[in-house]
Amino acid sequence: MKSILITGASSGIGRATAELFLREGWRVGLLARRAEALEQVAAGQAGAVVLPADVTDPAEVEAAFDSFIATAGRLDVLFNNAGIFTPAGTIDEIALDDWFRAVNVNLNGMFLSARSAFAAMRSQDPQGGRIINNGSIAAHVPRPHSVPYAATKHAITGLTRSLSLDGRPFDIACGQIDIGNARTPMVAELAERQQAEAPDAPPMDTMAVEDAAKSVLHMASLPLEANVQFMTVMATKMPYIGRG
Repeated sequence: MKSILITGASSGIGRATAELFLREGWRVGLLARRAEALEQVAAGQAGAVVLPADVTDPAEVEAAFDSFIATAGRLDVLFNNAGIFTPAGTIDEIALDDWFRAVNVNLNGMFLSARSAFAAMRSQDPQGGRIINNGSIAAHVPRPHSVPYAATKHAITGLTRSLSLDGRPFDIACGQIDIGNARTPMVAELAERQQAEAPDAPPMDTMAVEDAAKSVLHMASLPLEANVQFMTVMATKMPYIGRG
């Protein structure tokens, strides 16, 4: 049974991805802070391993990875997914606490998870594995008033490139999926805010979160000799390509 650990597995893209991998027969580590929400995802699923942990806490991350590997036997894939979107504003309006919180979850949390995964994949036998970082359309072009999110997601692209390079000697592949406007609670909140700010604007174009999960499954299912380095999957009509 192949194994994957998913951070941010309690809701949104992480939850949809976990549910798909469980249906596909994978052993799935479910990592997030809310144990109750993880138990809901895991209910009735023999392959689910609940791992309550805060991705910003180095000791908790390391313990969660150790626990999962002890259960699964090895780590084939990490879906490095946990992330937050802090309140909007221009840079002078953003609370410093929100900046540090975004950096801590979106960058430090992904670094810590990738670090634990890399160490495990390097030392296991047979050696190797795959790390899939959840970037964002914001890793390429930001929304207005989103400095913390855009800056941290741009940093994830650098993390992906570095892991791809450093992982080669150990058969560790790393790729990045950039997802645009999947129907998650976070995107629903953004859509509501956008509608409130511009009531006459057309509704935000979105796509099913399950289609984002299918894209992660494709990346994860490749043999280690092949890698999706960067994938963009988004709502077809969202304003990503083009200009006004």
